[in-house]
Amino acid sequence: MTDELLTVPEVMAWLKVGRTTVYDLIRTHRLPSLRIGRSRRIPVEGIRAYLASQLQHDGVAA
Repeated sequence: MTDELLTVPEVMAWLKVGRTTVYDLIRTHRLPSLRIGRSRRIPVEGIRAYLASQLQHDGVAA
């Protein structure tokens, strides 16, 4: 994925989780996002940082 900002459905596909999970990650500030009009966008680097923190938290070498 080379786009800088992803939509919620794109994040859902990348993480293989549902819409509710993505919005829960956004709501709890574990996944950064921004609003553009009525749309929600998630920076790719935010997703990578979230995954790295989860791997570290779970004790998996990144």
